[in-house]
Amino acid sequence: MATIRIGISGWRYEPWRGLFYPADLPQRSELEYASRVLPIIEINGSFYSLQRPESYARWYAETPPGFVFSIKGPRYITHMRRLREIEEPIANFLASGILNLREKLGPILWQLPPTFKYDRQRLESFLDLLPRDTQAASRVGCKHSAWMKGRTGLAVDEQRELRHAIEIRHDSFLDPSFIELLRDRNVALVIAETARRWPMTHDITADFVYMRLHGDKELYRSGYGDKALERWAARIRAWSSGEEPEDAQKVVNKAAPTAEARDVYCFFDNTDVKLRAPFDAQTLMRKLGLTPGSPSRAGRRRASPKTEAPGTAGPGAQTQIRASEELRAKAKPRASVKRRAAAKARAAAKPDGSVKPRVSARAASKPRPVIKAPTTAATPSKPKASGNTKASSKLETRPKAAPRRRAGPPSRPRA
Repeated sequence: MATIRIGISGWRYEPWRGLFYPADLPQRSELEYASRVLPIIEINGSFYSLQRPESYARWYAETPPGFVFSIKGPRYITHMRRLREIEEPIANFLASGILNLREKLGPILWQLPPTFKYDRQRLESFLDLLPRDTQAASRVGCKHSAWMKGRTGLAVDEQRELRHAIEIRHDSFLDPSFIELLRDRNVALVIAETARRWPMTHDITADFVYMRLHGDKELYRSGYGDKALERWAARIRAWSSGEEPEDAQKVVNKAAPTAEARDVYCFFDNTDVKLRAPFDAQTLMRKLGLTPGSPSRAGRRRASPKTEAPGTAGPGAQTQIRASEELRAKAKPRASVKRRAAAKARAAAKPDGSVKPRVSARAASKPRPVIKAPTTAATPSKPKASGNTKASSKLETRPKAAPRRRAGPPSRPRA
């Protein structure tokens, strides 16, 4: 049975606290909370660096049954190595502990940089290296670098399929041969909306659909209005049922591979403002007839009972956002007033109006050292001539002391 999962890209964003997360929720409980509202989250940290096996095991334990993670492949492979000489880096990634997610391990996302142009041979070689199940992933991971000894997780609890998706950011990929290549390997071409900055095509190349919504008007920032979410809901319904939407924009006019139903994974990544993604995700879920979760008291730990469970991106959520912004704006003047008042209080202690430096109580209690003037003044001597006579004339030198004789018997006169 096909499933539709709507989620977010990442979960740890400071401005979400007090809006999406209850204000008194501990930071360590944020994943626990978010995973009980949304059914899937994309792990972004794996893109920037290899995570550790214990981190994946902890994330597995903190999320409820039925929850799914998507993992973003390392940029070291896609952006730095640019898909060249990547056998060992892929092994390191697979050995870093992703298998500790067990049945919660979803698709693996590979995002190519905007400067990466379509190269069929290089893409073909890359796709050949990707394992298609968990047993194959464990075998490839065994070829990891020696420096990873002691920080690997390769145990497989059960044989499962592995799915892969590729996100493109260069127009050269709008090539029918690229679409056919992905279809041959059952790799999903990510449907990515990027405010028209990078190409977006609706070609379906696998038995599942992977979507990333970065913003329709402003990249990573703009929220989605009601009409935009209605359009995406209609498309998702078509793709999920094995069909194609009427407004599909494709590179290949040929119909997509037939399927009775397709799993759909959709992630909101409009997180630069850090306020809209979780609310847009919940609104889209409702338009699809899905119900966002409501975290239990146990899941929220110390969450305030007066805090409403997040679940609306309509007027209520907008009121929350505006109220939070107003509170932040009011907090700044209060801090500056306190600083100015403290400065005036220190200045009042000095008759000239200057600010008296702060001295700690500990430093004030210590007696100050008394510096005594020398009893005899040094006798200046005439400086030696040098290349910089102007500077040398200002120098004062101490008279040379008589050479000290070494202790011991007097030396015999020479014959």
